[in-house]
Amino acid sequence: MRTPKSLYTLLFLALSCIAFAQNQSAKIAGLVLDENNKPVEGVNVSYQTKSVTTDTNGFYTITVPARQKVVLVFTHVSLKKIIATFQLEPNENKEFYAVMSDNAEQLNDVVITGNKRRVQGITTIEPETIRKNPSANAGIHSVLITFGGVNSSSELSSGYNVRGGNYDENLVYVNEIEVYRPFLVRSGQQEGLSFTNTEMVQNVDFSAGGFQAKFGDKLSSVLDITYRKPTQYSIGAEASFLGGSVTGEGITKNKKWSAIAGIRYRDNSLLVNSQETQTNYKPSFMDVQTMINYMPNARWQHSFLGNISQNKYNYQPLTRQTNFGTIDEPIALQVFYEGQENDKYQTLFGAYKATFTANDNNTYKFIGSVYHTQEQEYFDILAAYYLGDVDTNIGSETLGQVTYNRGIGTQLNHARNDLDALIVNAELKGSHQFQDKKQQIEWGFKYTRENIRDRVVEWEVIDSAGFSINPPQFHLPNEQPYHPYIGPLVPFKNVRATNFVDINRLSGYVQWNTQFNVGEGQLFLNAGTRFHGWNVSGDGISTGKAQTVISPRAQLTWKPEWKRNMLFRLATGVYYQPPFYKELRDSTGVVQPDVKAQQSLHFVLSNDYKFLMNNRKFKLVTEAYYKSMTDVNTYTLENVRIRYRANNDATAYAYGLDMRLNGEFVPGTESWLSFGYMKTEENQGGKGFIARPTDQRLKFGLLFQDYMPNMPSMKLYMNLVYNTGLPGGSPSYADAYDYQTRLRDYRRADVGFSYVLTERNTGRSQSHWLKKFQDLSIGFEIFNLFNNQNAITNTWVRDVYTKNQYGIPNYMTTRVFNVKLTAKL
Repeated sequence: MRTPKSLYTLLFLALSCIAFAQNQSAKIAGLVLDENNKPVEGVNVSYQTKSVTTDTNGFYTITVPARQKVVLVFTHVSLKKIIATFQLEPNENKEFYAVMSDNAEQLNDVVITGNKRRVQGITTIEPETIRKNPSANAGIHSVLITFGGVNSSSELSSGYNVRGGNYDENLVYVNEIEVYRPFLVRSGQQEGLSFTNTEMVQNVDFSAGGFQAKFGDKLSSVLDITYRKPTQYSIGAEASFLGGSVTGEGITKNKKWSAIAGIRYRDNSLLVNSQETQTNYKPSFMDVQTMINYMPNARWQHSFLGNISQNKYNYQPLTRQTNFGTIDEPIALQVFYEGQENDKYQTLFGAYKATFTANDNNTYKFIGSVYHTQEQEYFDILAAYYLGDVDTNIGSETLGQVTYNRGIGTQLNHARNDLDALIVNAELKGSHQFQDKKQQIEWGFKYTRENIRDRVVEWEVIDSAGFSINPPQFHLPNEQPYHPYIGPLVPFKNVRATNFVDINRLSGYVQWNTQFNVGEGQLFLNAGTRFHGWNVSGDGISTGKAQTVISPRAQLTWKPEWKRNMLFRLATGVYYQPPFYKELRDSTGVVQPDVKAQQSLHFVLSNDYKFLMNNRKFKLVTEAYYKSMTDVNTYTLENVRIRYRANNDATAYAYGLDMRLNGEFVPGTESWLSFGYMKTEENQGGKGFIARPTDQRLKFGLLFQDYMPNMPSMKLYMNLVYNTGLPGGSPSYADAYDYQTRLRDYRRADVGFSYVLTERNTGRSQSHWLKKFQDLSIGFEIFNLFNNQNAITNTWVRDVYTKNQYGIPNYMTTRVFNVKLTAKL
């Protein structure tokens, strides 16, 4: 049968019309910034009935008709409206950067896409607050620990625990790329620099539980950090007694290329030398980070994030004296050391991210990253200790000194630990928005390969008054001093293992977001699920069976149409934490490939209340939560080092209440006051519930910013934290159920004063030398203002005569002064 020529003609005309229609469109893309050149999320960019919303980087792209007048309207809940007119040629790609100013009169907060963080129960932290916050180890974590439910007992560590979890249970993302902590670090003073360079940060989001399925598989929290995309050339520097940093950024004339880079150096000597142990301490912590962005057109964005860090830690303890006991019976521990510790941590990290915007409603992302760390922990330290009574006789020449020794002994610690880890990730993600702009589907798949090469050689020999102490599992006859000991000399602790481990993981998620009206109010729903499958193999390791877990999660938020601006949120879900390498390795150093994923069932009920008081904005957030945990991998906590038992033999629970009031306590500044109550216990092997190592019941936190009314250039920044004491731990081989004492309460206040020389630049002439600076300030900081003695763990000392074990608190830093200079061009 022949096809009529008229059919070909009609087909040709139809295709021509379609092609012609497609060619009659153009694209407009760019960034929306505020007056401080910071990207603004949630700006509605509309043309007639079509609209798009800027993302977290302030980026937008919209398709508009060609060869006709197009009026774009930029609107935001708290910024003034912008109207821009265009007339573009077919297939033209136009870049337009909008700058929106504040609108102080528009105080009502409407829940739209730009307020999605509030709907999701996410706390946003201003980067400037992080940079100005005084802290012995400045960074994002120093602000987080002022929140209820977030705790840290070491001001030298960037680790934190959330609502009863530990340091390994927190997800950290930078530009949607997961980052990792060092493996071998056992004390905060070894850590040096955390991964995040706060001078490069644009946005920080934090969720303490009940988070969405798109975030990964951890039990406790999510910290989502976005680095800044430069919009101009600038360079900044900071120097203090604790180190310094230099950060530079720039953008090309055609706006397609931009880059930001920073170099940091830190020296913790000032802090470590304030502790009770006198040392020769020579640290060297340094890193270099860069982010390069390329946007060839409105559809494609490419970025590279790179990091090189090297932390060297040379530590030679000399002497220590710790006083403890009671007023009636004071006791002192005196220790004299020989030997040293040499540690080295070298990390290389690189990540590539590509974003393809197919159209206004469909976006795809590919993320690939490589993380390589080489860690070394070598030490030989001999400690000779004397446990004695302290002279308390006022007027005595030996007041405060040890006058009688009730126990003496020596302790030799040796380690030759090496670790080489290579982690490779590849991830594909997609986002699809419905035409009504009220529904969205998000999905993603991720493959991870972890290659770990680990050698552990650790032993400890304890000698008390000439008697070598054997570990309890060696039941050898020992009748010293009446009969000589003829058995073998066995270290009190001895861990030796070599592990070559490969872990392959495949994970993914899908989630649905929607909103609809219920009466006069609005209801927001997020529902999704994750899956995570993995298997463990390696040299000399019996290959573990492949395991898979499925994690459904949901969030429901109600915004009633009340006079009071309130949100109510309910979040629940099953959260799994498949074992990372550290969780597979038991206390003897042996890898257990069949360790299960820990499971936690979350219930979070919260209220978010925004209000005005004295014409100032305030917000009160209240969250009640409950977590039920099974297949718990119990652990011991030594300073900041976690050692797992790798047996999944426990169940646990945590419940509590967090409250946070933040707002303009002082006009023009943001401060907050937080309170938390939390209880967490675990049941090991059916023996009954005892406090978990992170069971810190009461928490008060304060972050306060102020300035002098008659001298606004003088700023004050203060953070204050109070926690009730943690469980004090137990000696090696001891039953944790027999040691349930607690450390003293943690109390710490850090304060900083800053004089901003550029505060009045707007009134200065262009020829003034300060006009060259965007910021120039001099700061003075006092860490541990009230000089409180805070303990992080106990050192257990054995008296061979009385058979008693004494828990000697390991105190952290005392009061320290610091001077800081900050400049930005």
